[in-house]
Amino acid sequence: MLRKGITESFGAAIHSVSAAQLTDGVINRSKRMILDTLGVGLLGTRSAVFNKALAHSQQFMSEERSSVWGKSDITLPPYYAAFVNGIAVHSMDFDDTWHPATHPSGAVLPALLALAETPPGRTSGLDLLLAFNVGIEVQGRLMRFSREAHNIPERFHPPSVVGVMGSAAASAKLLGLSPEQCCHALAIAASSAGAPLANAATQTKPLHIGNAARQGLEAAQLAQIGLEGNPAILDMDRGFGVYYKDYSPTAMLPDSASGGFKWILEEQDVAVKRLPAHLGMHWVVDAALAARGKLEKMVGSVALSQIQHITLRVPPSKYIDCPLPATEHQARHSFQFSACSALLDNKVTVASYGEDQINRPALRELLSKVTVETPEDNRPSFDEMYCEVEIETDQGQIHTARCDTFYGHWRKPLSDKDLVDKFSVNASSVLCTKGVEGVIEVIGDIEALSECSVLGSYLRMASSPHEQLYSMRYL
Repeated sequence: MLRKGITESFGAAIHSVSAAQLTDGVINRSKRMILDTLGVGLLGTRSAVFNKALAHSQQFMSEERSSVWGKSDITLPPYYAAFVNGIAVHSMDFDDTWHPATHPSGAVLPALLALAETPPGRTSGLDLLLAFNVGIEVQGRLMRFSREAHNIPERFHPPSVVGVMGSAAASAKLLGLSPEQCCHALAIAASSAGAPLANAATQTKPLHIGNAARQGLEAAQLAQIGLEGNPAILDMDRGFGVYYKDYSPTAMLPDSASGGFKWILEEQDVAVKRLPAHLGMHWVVDAALAARGKLEKMVGSVALSQIQHITLRVPPSKYIDCPLPATEHQARHSFQFSACSALLDNKVTVASYGEDQINRPALRELLSKVTVETPEDNRPSFDEMYCEVEIETDQGQIHTARCDTFYGHWRKPLSDKDLVDKFSVNASSVLCTKGVEGVIEVIGDIEALSECSVLGSYLRMASSPHEQLYSMRYL
């Protein structure tokens, strides 16, 4: 018998919420999230960290097998399919970001698609959509248990804390667990939560998403066969509260005003990235491009020799202050590198973070001219921060531009066309044209899909090496 409390309310809500309670707004937003996540995941299968994780995971065998995205000839045990596909999603830091800060989709979708391929029974598109939103909702609720979580993180990488809980909740929903089993799934998952930010800007950071997807799925399946954890795991400071300094949980209850279920995603959209880098880089890149435009308008062209000094005014955050990055992962977490790439090339793309670009002498020279300032009014919050770029020329001219909200932020979301275009470019680096178009069509009407295996078949339609090489020219 469970005692009444916070955890019990979560277990009851996970179990009872139905597809009929999904609103049009939540359906539309979550379909955009799913499509974008699949696109960045497919692109991520070309990364070094993914291929290392895949080689490791291929050592493990089981009767049940699930697909590896973009690989027509490779299947893995479901846990490891969730693991490597989750790593692919975050391998380039190209996946969606929410407020309070986390990457919500990458921890949930790989677990659900791996689970959907295992017997018994068939998983419909509506089943998948509901379970996905349950996983997103649980993350959103947990992050609102702390004011600390509203800021750019300092200690733990948020997806490793709330992502595993979201994966467990989503998997429990898809498995049809009882309210008590849902509580135990959360308790089991909580013992796999947490990863230090010291591994940000390294190849290990993408593992945080992969681990969250795998361990959440595992927690739900362990709960399904009767493994138990603390049934009050969310109620206690020494339970899930260990991850936050100001933990203050509230129950997950129906909305009293509407008499139904009130989804956080209805009120708080996600940011969809245009650049394969930490979210903070999007502000500084847009500001740098605007400052460069002002300089170009004044002098007609921009040359490296014209730039005497660069000042970046950004929020305080140690792990995205990297003056001289030596690897692609450090570059993705460097205000300095991202701003200088934009100033030098008048654009930032997937290719900008390659080793050949990082080590360019011209870029290194520009990096040596950068000073970083952290004004007191610039809060370390993705909802309130800004970035300002100031260029001083060799003639003593000053050109300054500021970005308060970049295109792709939840206050300024990508258009449906631009989001589909992003998916198409990313996915075509791995899938054939039929696969790309098939995924777009399936996700666009996923609530009507009778069997998710159709989606899996498109995700395995790998293009030829020649087609992949051609498509990479556009990244």
